[in-house]
Amino acid sequence: MTKSGTDEIKRANLRATMTALGMLPVLVLLILGFHLLSGRFISVNNLTIVLQQASINTVLAAGMTFVILTGGIDLSVGSTLAAAAMVGVIVSLVPDIGMLGIPAALGVGLICGLANGAIISGLRLPPFIVTLGSLTAIRGVARLLGNDTTVFNPDLPFDFIGNGSLLGIPWLAVIALLTIVVSWFVLKRTVLGTWIYAIGGNPEAARLTGIKVPRVLLFVYAVSGLLAGLGGVMSAARLYAANGLQLGQAYELDAIAAVILGGTSFVGGVGSIWGTLVGALIIAVLSNGLILVGVSDIWQYIIKGLVIIVAVALDRFRLQGGRT
Repeated sequence: MTKSGTDEIKRANLRATMTALGMLPVLVLLILGFHLLSGRFISVNNLTIVLQQASINTVLAAGMTFVILTGGIDLSVGSTLAAAAMVGVIVSLVPDIGMLGIPAALGVGLICGLANGAIISGLRLPPFIVTLGSLTAIRGVARLLGNDTTVFNPDLPFDFIGNGSLLGIPWLAVIALLTIVVSWFVLKRTVLGTWIYAIGGNPEAARLTGIKVPRVLLFVYAVSGLLAGLGGVMSAARLYAANGLQLGQAYELDAIAAVILGGTSFVGGVGSIWGTLVGALIIAVLSNGLILVGVSDIWQYIIKGLVIIVAVALDRFRLQGGRT
């Protein structure tokens, strides 16, 4: 084999390695950097807090990954989470059947997702417009459900989800990891997953090959809604309460950021659910680390925004350079 051929193989292997690693090196550097600055980032207690902080966003981002892979967007997940949490807490207050708050919250999320999917796939309306509208409408429903107040349940029957642990690992983190594993299986080990990627790559070509595009779109938005409902259960279990106005505000932005940080293309067709997990962890590490080093709340917003922009820009530059 010639020297040029050997060099090409080495470059191909390097590109494959860099693509597989994605934003993981950035996550590692952030963890090490914050530990050097604070001296206490890498501790069992703090890492447990980081996992808890990342968990709900991980679940929302998993659902968002399904949607973005098809070239869509779901701006309503934060509002759906609030409505689901509100229903979950209200049902939990009913004597003897409080645990039904979990399926009730999941059902609310699923219904919201199906409604989005039906409108987008049936009427062929832009996902951005549809989910922007549902963001506002569902938020209004959440406020109506609680009479625009915070609903508490100090005896929430499923509080262990938000405050308990399994073998020392928070249940929130366990649920988030299970969500990622199931999502990976669907996307990478089923025909449905292949269809999702195909639609994101070229919807018209996917339609011509016989893929039922409207049904797949209905599925991905249903998944996003269902997982937003699960996020509502996790939030309610963590707080023992729900508030239709404040809970879930801007959660959709963190979910989208996690997906894009994880390497999923905003136009669809390319992405990894494991990358989404890394993206969600980066956001949680940033939030936690900046607090530990004493950065003010105002500067936290600025730094988080800049780091996300720079990280994504570097990742895109790295991938584009690797293809030359």
